[in-house]
Amino acid sequence: MSCSRALNPRKTITCSLLGCALLLSPVVMADLLKPSVSGHLKYQIQSIHYPSHSIYRDVYGSSSTDHLVDGRVKLAAREGAVDLQVDYQVQTLHGDRLRSHQLYNDLAMVQAYPEDDRRILDLSKVVSEHSDTVLLHRLDRFNFTYSNENTVVRIGRQVLSWGNGLIFNPVDFFNPFDPVALDTEYKMGDDMLYGQYLLPQGDDLQAVVVGRRDARGAISARNSSKVVKYHAWVDNWLHHWVKAPTLLAGAEVDFLLGQHYDDEIVAAGLVSNVGGAVWRTDLMWTRTEHDMVFSAVANISYSSTWAGNNVSLLAEYFYNGFGLESDDYSLDAIYADEDLPARLRRGELYTIGRHYLGLAATVELTPLWLATPTLLLNLDDQSALLQLGSRYDLAQNWHFIGALNLPLGSKSTEYGGLRIGSGSTNTIATDGGFYAQLAFYW
Repeated sequence: MSCSRALNPRKTITCSLLGCALLLSPVVMADLLKPSVSGHLKYQIQSIHYPSHSIYRDVYGSSSTDHLVDGRVKLAAREGAVDLQVDYQVQTLHGDRLRSHQLYNDLAMVQAYPEDDRRILDLSKVVSEHSDTVLLHRLDRFNFTYSNENTVVRIGRQVLSWGNGLIFNPVDFFNPFDPVALDTEYKMGDDMLYGQYLLPQGDDLQAVVVGRRDARGAISARNSSKVVKYHAWVDNWLHHWVKAPTLLAGAEVDFLLGQHYDDEIVAAGLVSNVGGAVWRTDLMWTRTEHDMVFSAVANISYSSTWAGNNVSLLAEYFYNGFGLESDDYSLDAIYADEDLPARLRRGELYTIGRHYLGLAATVELTPLWLATPTLLLNLDDQSALLQLGSRYDLAQNWHFIGALNLPLGSKSTEYGGLRIGSGSTNTIATDGGFYAQLAFYW
């Protein structure tokens, strides 16, 4: 592996750690830590069609198609109270969206492929990049964990998921999944220090510090996150005085306080049972440079059988306090907002309106075949996104995921097509598309 920018400290670290991951093979480590090694190889294809009024037509034509091959080697080792996790990832992406990488980033506000420009450690390296193809490798996990009976401390590249939202999750502001993401097996890792302390009664206290760099490449406190969360069982609080009400019996509560970039965040969550259903909610207040913003999510899920098949149903309401207040759903309106664009770019939000309803189901057609329809409805402009998904276990260690994504709505709506400007007839829109993934695990 060559390091063309050896004088750059971050690139030197990249090459050193990537090299270490390759050297720490099962053969080398067998006598040291007795590691376990596993992994997967995934191929996915995504094709999207564009209406005549979409500006994507000027770039891609009537449709675009992208292919991704993702390989992951997972190494886990333990010695006493210390665990080591290393996930080495190789990706090659070939498709239309790379031909206009910058436009894709500006309009979709997401990265075409993983980058570590703002993380503390640059553990990603592009091996080759052409007009429509990129090959890269990276460490998506690289962390050490110390744990005993009541304490966990983990440092390095890792992931963290908080919050009770199952479709929309405002409290999960560390790389949340897209609400219609089908492959939710791995979130992109961040460089963080994480700690958890288990209290005698079963409650626990968690704390995390996520370090990031600014646009100049310097580690920046203003771009970092420092958050503390307390998780408790309601029964532990109440049993000394009164019996917990039926509605709260067995309930779990979360309290979160922290700083995320320049924002101060306070959140509270609750999970409880209602009859045979489970309901969850999160309330979050964010003090930004400009305002105090309130967001909330609430959902209820229920599992049963129908015609002899297992069925799980989910309904979720999401109030996005950072959404646009007016009905001017245009790119100009988004960029004119004081807080929304940054959260879209960071991947913390995937919606631009205020009120949303999410409906989802998992239907077990056979023990190996699941149907997973999902409907996202913008209650403000009445547009929607319908996803008809399916999951099938083809054979031992072989897994298939597929979906049709169908936007529903008129022009000038979120899912029907965002206008470029208030007076423009051009939109950012799709007519729909399909996604398919074949995965092999070893």
